[in-house]
Order: sequence, then C-alpha cells, then structure tokens
Amino acid sequence: MRSLLMAAVAGLIIVGAVAATRTGVPTSTNATASAAAAPGAAASVPADLGKSIRAYLMANPEVLVDAMQELERKQDTQRDAVAIKAISQNEAELFRDADSPTAGNPSGDVTIVEFNDYQCPYCKRAYQAVKSVTAADGKVKIIYKDLPILGEPSRIAALAALASMKQGKHQALHNALMEFNGKLDRAKILETAASVGIDVAQLEKDMEDPKLKQIIDRNMALAAALGVRGTPAFVIGKQFVPGAVDAESLKALIADARKS
Repeated sequence: MRSLLMAAVAGLIIVGAVAATRTGVPTSTNATASAAAAPGAAASVPADLGKSIRAYLMANPEVLVDAMQELERKQDTQRDAVAIKAISQNEAELFRDADSPTAGNPSGDVTIVEFNDYQCPYCKRAYQAVKSVTAADGKVKIIYKDLPILGEPSRIAALAALASMKQGKHQALHNALMEFNGKLDRAKILETAASVGIDVAQLEKDMEDPKLKQIIDRNMALAAALGVRGTPAFVIGKQFVPGAVDAESLKALIADARKS
C-alpha cells in the first residue's frame, strides 16, 4: 500500500508540474531545461510549487485514493492478462496432470484448480467455501496443487498429503489438515494422519519418494507462470482468481465458468 501511495503521489507531482506551466504557477526554466537535457534524471520541483501541490493534496485527499484505485485496476488488468495467457499455455499441467490429487466429480463440467498451503489461514477460510459449495454442486471437479510457501512445516504437510494418495487417503488428510487450527510441525502432521486411518510408518517411507519433491517443484513453476503471489489462488474454468473466496463469490465464479 505504501508503494502504491508513493507512486500515486509521484504521478500527481508530475501532473501538477505540467499543469503549473500551463496556468502560470511559477516554475524553474533551468530545471525544465536540465530535465530535457537528461531524460533519465528527476527534475527538481520548486519549493513554491511543491507547497502548492502539498496543499492541494491535503485539501483533496480523495485524489490520492482515486489514483491508487486506478493504479490497482491497471495492475489487476495486467496480472489477469498474464494469467489468462499462462492458463492457455499450461492447460495440460493445470488440468491433466495425473500426479495432482483430485476431488469432487471426475467428470465435472467445471474444474477448480486450487493452489494451497496447509499453514495459510486464508486457505483455511477458502477451504470452508470450497467444501460447502462443491458438496451442494455435484458437477465440480477439484484439482489440488500443493504450494508450500510458509516454511518447513508447510513442506512436510504437502509431502504427507501427496504421499497419502498411495493409501487412498488424500481427501481425508487434506480435510483434517485444513480443519486443524493449531501450529503444525512434523509430529502434529503425522498425528493428524494417524487420526484419519493412515499407516504412518508407510506414509513416512512414501514421503521420501523424490517424485513428490518434483511435483511440488512443478507446482511452484506453474504458480510463477500464472503470477501467483500467495495462497490461496484458484483457476476456475479459464479464470484466474487470486486470494480467498467466500461461498457466494465461488458460486458466481462457477456459474460464469459454465457460461463460457
């Protein structure tokens, strides 16, 4: 937010300086000439002009809000354009990767790809929305992409979740980890696995499979291609959705995916 504010202020100062030259507000001819001679250098702003701009911004702070909102809108538009292109270029990795755990209807008419970290509180919030909406809608397929970005416990949880597929217990462990609200560590992850009927000794052996690290690395690369900046993040149909979603928003996104 601070960087957006600084960018907005900088933009307004430039606009103010240009406007000043057109409305008779005193400015420096030497500074203007210097800036023209050195395009990469920042032109100095005369003290009286700086005071005028500051006074205007203090009297009209809503201008900063408008500028920040416009900047965010442009950044979102650019992000979405990058994500849409990346979705098209990575369809196989997103939607047809046999190594990714799935849930819901395998033949669903809408697919939700979810990038998730088991320590992320926003992921846990979104989990409740995904769980309730997909339970009521039998035509949605879910594909899980583990993205352990919050430290070593996240990595261990991701490995355990992927390894649990060999025992046919991924969804049970996924749900249990998402519903756990305490601090995760290896012991707690294995305890949670045992609580859903997983053979922990076998799970620990399976977690050592180098293939699981490769899956996580692929997920990381895919997330980077899409412009994922944190968890959770979703691809719903062909639409990129960053951040947590509530149930009503998720229903609307699924409805939109069905229309496209």
